[in-house]
Amino acid sequence: MKRILVVDDEESIRLLYKEELEEEGFVVEVARDGLEALEQLPLFKPDLITLDIKMPGLNGIETLKRIRETERQLPIVMCSAYGEYKQDLTTWASDAYVVKCADLTELKTTIRRLLGLL
Repeated sequence: MKRILVVDDEESIRLLYKEELEEEGFVVEVARDGLEALEQLPLFKPDLITLDIKMPGLNGIETLKRIRETERQLPIVMCSAYGEYKQDLTTWASDAYVVKCADLTELKTTIRRLLGLL
């Protein structure tokens, strides 16, 4: 079973992603911010991370930079309600960018593609 770490400051998003991705057969852990994600990374050892951009404290872009310092091959999907970040060069270190939406089809397809499950 592939392991996914969901990082988002909104509890409703964390719960939605966790429930939906577990229904797809993934093992899912959640983190409410970048610092918590960095703490969980060596313990949970995810196969993929979904990472919100706008979070208090350590935002998603800074978290992405820190993860990439040690985990260059780990697939990371940036998730944001703000489409304009897709043009931001700092998000290009991620493997994919998905605009948050109630319909998780694009996110699920992106995750399966990055994990080689398509």
